[in-house]
Amino acid sequence: MQFKDQLDFVRQHVKKNRMRIFTTILATTMGCAFLIVLASVAFGLQNSLKKEVLSDDTLTRIEVYNDGNKEIEPTEIKKMKNVNAVTMNTLIQTGNLEANIDAYKGSPEVILTDFKENEKANLKLSKGTYPEKADGVVVGYNVAQILLSKEDEKKLEKDASKINIGIQESMIGKKITLNWKNEETKKKVTRTFTIEGVGPKPKKEWEQDGTIRISKENEEALVQDLKTLYGKKLKAEEMIYRTTAVYATDLEAVTAINKALQDEGYATYTVSQQLEEMNLLFLALKAGLIFVGTIAILIASIGIFNTMTMAVTERTREIGVMKAIGASPKLIQRLFVMESAYIGVIGTVIAVIISYIVSFAANYAIPKILYMATNEKEFLTTEIQFSAIPWQLVVIAAAISIGVAILSGWRPARKATKIDVIQALRQD
Repeated sequence: MQFKDQLDFVRQHVKKNRMRIFTTILATTMGCAFLIVLASVAFGLQNSLKKEVLSDDTLTRIEVYNDGNKEIEPTEIKKMKNVNAVTMNTLIQTGNLEANIDAYKGSPEVILTDFKENEKANLKLSKGTYPEKADGVVVGYNVAQILLSKEDEKKLEKDASKINIGIQESMIGKKITLNWKNEETKKKVTRTFTIEGVGPKPKKEWEQDGTIRISKENEEALVQDLKTLYGKKLKAEEMIYRTTAVYATDLEAVTAINKALQDEGYATYTVSQQLEEMNLLFLALKAGLIFVGTIAILIASIGIFNTMTMAVTERTREIGVMKAIGASPKLIQRLFVMESAYIGVIGTVIAVIISYIVSFAANYAIPKILYMATNEKEFLTTEIQFSAIPWQLVVIAAAISIGVAILSGWRPARKATKIDVIQALRQD
């Protein structure tokens, strides 16, 4: 019997018992769809968190910390292979600071940095360029909204939701004055700079960049002035906080540089480390959910086993005729296994289609449902993916579903091969 004839044989017997086969396929579909939809939640959340992590930082960035064991030496780090740039940011954390641009004033943070290293690290600005002189600064994207005029303050007193406040025109080329004041002595230190660049827009709506970045060339003089302003006993370490970041030439070099830094005694952190830990966690979660979904398919396999057992019982005489005309036991077994596989394949195909529909519906409807329940508009603009079905999940689910279906039909198929020909022909 050719393979085409075997398929026709299976289809004919499926048509004879449509209702029974339909309910068995339905059970298989429900089990497989349950597995896919359940596991898709883990895949969706993993994609969302991965996107969140990657949006927070660059993949080539390695943060280096001074844990007290070793002082950070940027010159030595720059000599390492595949190091593109080393940025050292120094946050001035001492004193009452007020910044003024024309009639606008506020209290941003001041950071000392090396603009040339920032350029090497490819840290792009939203407007303007990095300063080449010591009196040039780069302001954060939200500094324009932090600095307020007296009219803006009155607007906020009447309506805290006002958004058209602060400096509305371009700040490039404007002069900004920084005043550190000692409230006890009423003395102050004043520095005036020219705004030459505006930092990038924060990737999240709730984030704000209210920093003013000035050249590190000003550090020695500024720290000395602040020590004089607030007392000579004040140590430089108490006035500033340094952060260091190493940028690799490419993603492939991050692991080697990170290991070299750790070997030198530095404490480090990279996004790739966070991704590895996160992927390990979600791997365990996905395995657990697939295991739970597999139980549903195993329950459905009971229906396939019963269906195939009944099929063998009902076709006892037919099996006897096939044996009498020379059909081999292997052929008979193959026909029944093909029938159970047919149920598994049809059920899996339908389950995959249903799963994608459910996944799309969940990603579309859940944010709206959460919005109606909480009245929080953030849910309508959220990038959280509640369900994702990659092809790997489809392959795993299909392999489990079809494999279980074949195994469920294998025992009844073996039973069919052992039917005695004479007794089968005598049966009505």
